Amino acid sequence: MSIQLRFILTYISIVFVFIILLFLSGFLIFFSITGDADFVRKLYSHSYEYKLLTPEEENAFLDLKLLSEEKPEQLLRPETVKKYEFENIDIVIQKNKEVVYASESIKGENLRKYLPNHQKSKGNHSYQQDMLRIGKQYFTYINLDFHFSNQEKGSIYVLRKISPYVGIINRIFPFLIFLLLILVIVIIGFLNYLVSRSIIKPIRELKEAAEKIKQGDLHFEISANSKDEIGELTQAFEEMRQKLKSSVELQIQYEDNRKQLLSSISHDLRTPITSIVGYVEGIQDGVANTPDKLSKYLLTISTKAKDMNALIDELFLFSKLDLHEIPFVFKKLNISAFMESYVQELQFEMSEHDIDVLFSNDSLTTLYAKADAEQLRRVLINLTTNSIKFMDKEKRRIDIVLSATESELIIEVKDNGSGISPEALAHIFDRFYRAEQSRNSNTGGSGLGLAIAKQIVERHGGDIWALSKLGEGTSIFFSLQKMNENGDTHEEDIIN
Repeated sequence: MSIQLRFILTYISIVFVFIILLFLSGFLIFFSITGDADFVRKLYSHSYEYKLLTPEEENAFLDLKLLSEEKPEQLLRPETVKKYEFENIDIVIQKNKEVVYASESIKGENLRKYLPNHQKSKGNHSYQQDMLRIGKQYFTYINLDFHFSNQEKGSIYVLRKISPYVGIINRIFPFLIFLLLILVIVIIGFLNYLVSRSIIKPIRELKEAAEKIKQGDLHFEISANSKDEIGELTQAFEEMRQKLKSSVELQIQYEDNRKQLLSSISHDLRTPITSIVGYVEGIQDGVANTPDKLSKYLLTISTKAKDMNALIDELFLFSKLDLHEIPFVFKKLNISAFMESYVQELQFEMSEHDIDVLFSNDSLTTLYAKADAEQLRRVLINLTTNSIKFMDKEKRRIDIVLSATESELIIEVKDNGSGISPEALAHIFDRFYRAEQSRNSNTGGSGLGLAIAKQIVERHGGDIWALSKLGEGTSIFFSLQKMNENGDTHEEDIIN
């Protein structure tokens, strides 16, 4: 969930909760107004100070009281009682349990249902004040009990209409406002905590990670726990850390390789240079005092110079391959015909050295590969040259095998030489590595031949590996991308 969507949902949640709380508050007020009158009465008795009658209305009540004391029978005449009514004042006269007079606004109600009974009276001409509900309307009232001349019980009710909202609001509203405020604060705080924790915590982790990187520590891991913008930032930061770590490790490796390169070049060049200097000094000192010796010295000097030149060429080639400065021209290559042509050339050359070269094609169909023919030839030359150096059998032999899988072509160069130890086999494709640790150039070579072959094969999108048994020989395999007969290239690009 994105942070923007999270904030939107938080805002909607707050608004929704606030509306719910307002709805509940309104429902509570509505229930209070329309519910039990005793509840409203309790609210009034605790929170609403009211003045029951105005002075004029109080005078009217006193007149009714005086009338009940002196001429109670007059209270049974509507025209007499009506004179004491005011705009907001209603009067009810009750005789025994029968309502004998009621103001027009409440006349249609079943007053006996709402009026208190006489058992609440404290005695003749005693009065009490309270609140009651008649229908849906609330009243405060003063109740005066008296007796008619025939000793029948009578009651006067002077009622004043009131709004229950005042008492309820005075009583409930502050509490509701306080409750709403607390709830809103708690809810906003909780939502803010949830949202901020999902943002602040990963930002704090990123800050700590940045501090570690600033101090040079790249050996840690940052995991993205969400899929929002912060999670994407964390993932990008982690990828940056990994690339920085790889870059530092690669830089260290390059530095080690540079030191190894300087050491290897120094050693490989020092030996032939020392020989050349020695033979030159021998000529200068007159040691080569015969034409045969002089010719031998000059031949040795020429050979050593050629070895140095070959080493420098291989080093230059490897450096350009490593920097991707050698362009590769990939075409659809008839690999079956290409291998047969190369083997024929190799058989002719190896016949002079009494080495048998055999070729076998495991596929019955013509095989095609996407390859650079010139660079592929260089790979085969390096592999066969490496095989020749370590042949120690009386009958020397090289087998070249072409096979195919569903998506790859595999070429194997196998010899019956001395083999390679398991410890050395894992390093034979490393630059300047020699299984023969004496670094004798007659056997070990420059240590770049297999490394160059690996570079070229990998540029073809393939892989190279080796299997070997001491005393039996070594097999080096490499793979190429297979193409069908109807490849993407034009017919003139096919090399036969």
